[in-house]
Amino acid sequence: MSTLASPAVSARPVSPGVLAAISSSHMVNDMMQSLILAIYPVIKGGFNLSFTQIGLITLTYQLTASIFQPLVGLATDRRPAPYSLPIGMASTLCGMLLLGFAPNYAMVLLAAALVGIGSAIFHPEASRIARLASGGRHGLAQSVFQVGGNFGTALGPLIAAAVIVPYGQHAASWFAGAALIGIALLTYVGRWYSLHLGVPRPAAHGVTAARHPPRTIARVLAILLVLIFSKYFYMASIGSYFTFYLMHHFGIPVAQAQLHLFAFLV
Repeated sequence: MSTLASPAVSARPVSPGVLAAISSSHMVNDMMQSLILAIYPVIKGGFNLSFTQIGLITLTYQLTASIFQPLVGLATDRRPAPYSLPIGMASTLCGMLLLGFAPNYAMVLLAAALVGIGSAIFHPEASRIARLASGGRHGLAQSVFQVGGNFGTALGPLIAAAVIVPYGQHAASWFAGAALIGIALLTYVGRWYSLHLGVPRPAAHGVTAARHPPRTIARVLAILLVLIFSKYFYMASIGSYFTFYLMHHFGIPVAQAQLHLFAFLV
């Protein structure tokens, strides 16, 4: 008769400073991602864009953020890159600066791609660091990490309503300062990560890893992919067009529509 062993908790202590830094950086990263969605009403009027062109901006950002992310994860699995995190945030910084001063639609697409690339570089190593800093409390660490990102996503429309709507497209470049803070935090995190790369992990006594047939693993991963795809499909749709729907159907101003989007995201 087999029994399920309880997960062993690592002897490594939790690193609350690192968890706080990586969660705050996640907030900055996802806040600037959501600013792209929140700025749509401003740039639609400024460049006289169609809804198809708005959708292409979302597609550009999502493709770069999604396609490059597993490639980055594969590369860093083989060779960890502690200082890739501030490099990714630097790409996001360049994207926000370009978005603020983009003279045409093509430059807006390039700005969205740069922010997407920054997100793709950030997430694989940041998730790994959150796990490493967890001290074995992986659920707690991942939750703290995710809360930072979710809060940042919700902040985007609120910031757009308070800053970008009244001051215009150029105000998007002001948030490059937040990216600089993110770069400083991630440099600290990268230094900590580089010091802990060679530290051996304590063995879990009396616990054997469960092994499953490859077909079972593939089936479970396929289900997870379908669930994630369905979630982000409607999240991207609502994030891109909800404000336009509210403005058109209920006749409310842009700033108020952004507050409704903030309420949904938060």
